[in-house]
Amino acid sequence: MVTYFRRLLDDQGIRSPAAFLHRYKGVAASLEGGPYDLPAEKTIEGWLYQERRPQNAFRPVIVAMLGMTFNELWQEAPEGAPLRGATTPATPPFGYANSGMAVSDMRRTGAMAVRRARKFLLDSDQQRVGENSLPLLHTEVTRLVREYPRVPLGDIWEDLLDAQDQVLHLIETRRFNPSQLRDVNFLAAVVGFLVAKGFNDLEDRDQARTMALVAASSAKDAEHPGLLALIKGLQSLIEYWADRPTDAFFYAKTGADTATNLRGSVGPWLLGLQARASARLGDEETVRIVTAQADDLRERVVPDDLDELGGLLTYSRTKQLYYTVEAEALLGHGDATVIGQAEEAVAGFSDVRAEDWAFGDLAGAQCNLSLVHLHSGDVDGAAEAIRPVLDLSPALRNNGIVVSASRVQEALRYSPARTAVTARELSEEITAFPPQRRALMPGRSS
Repeated sequence: MVTYFRRLLDDQGIRSPAAFLHRYKGVAASLEGGPYDLPAEKTIEGWLYQERRPQNAFRPVIVAMLGMTFNELWQEAPEGAPLRGATTPATPPFGYANSGMAVSDMRRTGAMAVRRARKFLLDSDQQRVGENSLPLLHTEVTRLVREYPRVPLGDIWEDLLDAQDQVLHLIETRRFNPSQLRDVNFLAAVVGFLVAKGFNDLEDRDQARTMALVAASSAKDAEHPGLLALIKGLQSLIEYWADRPTDAFFYAKTGADTATNLRGSVGPWLLGLQARASARLGDEETVRIVTAQADDLRERVVPDDLDELGGLLTYSRTKQLYYTVEAEALLGHGDATVIGQAEEAVAGFSDVRAEDWAFGDLAGAQCNLSLVHLHSGDVDGAAEAIRPVLDLSPALRNNGIVVSASRVQEALRYSPARTAVTARELSEEITAFPPQRRALMPGRSS
């Protein structure tokens, strides 16, 4: 179905998300009642190519752009029907006709074409038992695993949901050979893991818990002990950030008990999760025991298929140090040794080119460094350490980062220097730090 929305845009020469956004910004700036929200280009793709309807926040600008009511815009436009909207032909946006398309725009439109071609191939693969679908899905899932820790969630959320929909559709229609069943269930489990993590980062814990259970079911069907253990770790992570340390410890311990014969990095991760949960419970003895076990196990790690995928599915030495420091910070320690470890963790995550770089882990390590400085009585050092976190764009301020920053604020309340100007100003900044949900998911309602 071709809508009036699409017909009017075509008549104005607006055929790409970049061109649409350029026009949208101009109209939004001229309208009263602003400022108006700006949609992400991925969101615009959904409007242009998937017939998704814009959310309420964007509708006033779109109506002003096209000169028809919103309901009229989403009605079918019969072939040859007269258009009564804003149909003045537009000059090519950004001067493409004269100066050539910018490389960034070429990449965006090229990536969009690849996504459409991939969808075509997946749809046309219905009678070919997944001979094309599985390699495509595996490539896409691998990309999402590796990009997740490196980009704002809003940049990949729709891709994640699309990948999950494609995998589930593949399972429902049984478009694969029996020999491919484990591979399909493995992909379903990995995508479910990522979606569950996404809901947790959005602080939608009920949805996160449900998706973790779905992922666990797929991992069980895939007969993959490492992935089952990894999902236990995710369930622990969800409860840890929900400030339910007893439940967090339970899931991590259960996962570790099932992972005794595994050689990948999931083993040390589950022990690190136990250490953090124990520290939140004030159980220093257990922290010491499981941290020592994790250090010993690290020396015997042999990378497995999950480690090869990387991203959220592996647990690097730097991340292990970050977890160790966090446990010490939660116990209230701030001696020179702990400060040195905290500085080492921050330095380890400071190279964006490193394979294990993750904006969330870097921010968490910086919050931990701030905490241990506070525990040592150094308010200025604490303020300096957390400054890069407070300067993060709203799209990067996920649930874990917000909670980590709030722990610094909590420690400030009990600091002897809490009445100092630096401490008061820092506390005020942290109070204003949490973003609106819309900032995390541009183009989606809060």
